[in-house]
Amino acid sequence: MRKKLKAISLFSGAMGLDLGLEKAGFDVLACVENDKHCIETITNNRPAVKLYNDISSVDPQDVLKDLGLVSGSVDLVAGGPPCQAFSTAGRRRSLDDFRGNLIIRYLEFISEIKPKYFILENVRGLLSAKLANTPPEYGDYSSVEDTPGSVIWFLTEEFKKLGYKISFSLFDASLYGVPQRRERVIIFGTLGDEEIEIPQPTTALNLKTVRDAIGDIQSIKHDYLPLGKKQTEYLSLLKAGQYWKHLPEHLQEEAMGKSFLLGGGKTGFYRRLSWDKPSPTLVTHPTMPATLLAHPELMRPLSIQEYARIQMFPDDWKFSGKLTDIYKQIGNAVPVGLGLMAGTAIVNHKKRTQKKASAQKTSRYNRTSHKEFLSDFRNANIKKPQPALF
Repeated sequence: MRKKLKAISLFSGAMGLDLGLEKAGFDVLACVENDKHCIETITNNRPAVKLYNDISSVDPQDVLKDLGLVSGSVDLVAGGPPCQAFSTAGRRRSLDDFRGNLIIRYLEFISEIKPKYFILENVRGLLSAKLANTPPEYGDYSSVEDTPGSVIWFLTEEFKKLGYKISFSLFDASLYGVPQRRERVIIFGTLGDEEIEIPQPTTALNLKTVRDAIGDIQSIKHDYLPLGKKQTEYLSLLKAGQYWKHLPEHLQEEAMGKSFLLGGGKTGFYRRLSWDKPSPTLVTHPTMPATLLAHPELMRPLSIQEYARIQMFPDDWKFSGKLTDIYKQIGNAVPVGLGLMAGTAIVNHKKRTQKKASAQKTSRYNRTSHKEFLSDFRNANIKKPQPALF
């Protein structure tokens, strides 16, 4: 039997990313997570995994020691640190000013553990996140730090200093076998000679649908939150794939209330999922008015069982907490299929069987791969003052 690759998980949540990595051939030896319900979920499903709570107080060397490992012996560190706002205290900053930021804590773990590979997963907003918002008292001063995208540029530069070759892009999970439109940035790092190629879409011409995900579990017992009276009233008039604009015209303004006059498509109001398309992005609460995730036919939101299926969790995965806690865990998770894609990319790189990236888009957006993004960023900032950070 082939020996599994050793992985450490940071910001583990309900282990969606980790389950995908397991399917790709990794053994997740340790998890770092501070949410009490996620901790219970991890313990109930993976009791052998070493578990650590507050990442700000965990010493990476202690984790290695507990696992009987040393710096450089771990194959992979993976996780999705929250993309917090960075300091806005003044014009000049040093790295010390950012120590409390969880993305920086992730960077510190990589520096200490020195894994052969790493995966950093985050929301689409990472591509536009800024290191700083210089206060008005500094006038029209603007440096690279104040530019959208400076956070990911900073991370790229810092990882390079540690010896890593970096690649990244924005990925739409539905293009990789996940029955859900969900966009996430994934940064790959390797100490190898060649960067990891951007994984190319596998299901762009054959998207997995809501029916594929949940069609075979409609007869089981489902657990779900109740809809509001108003939601029930108007959803009764809508079919699969419809939303508020499909209500009779004379009811639309009444149904929407003050939101009727807001701009945008507002497609989440009174939204029934379509059977034959991928699900919209699952959120942490399925009955919120602006992001309603109603069953295609029944008078209820998606159940936690359906949530788990759409995120590709195994049916026997046991989530802890109240209904609202479970929805939150599943809604915050990385889809298992996206974790599988990322893990497979690393395994292929390690085996030297990776395929060169083609011109296929990995999401609906243009120029989100590392080469395009960083080239655009440098060109836009070439004449701006360089931050004192570096």
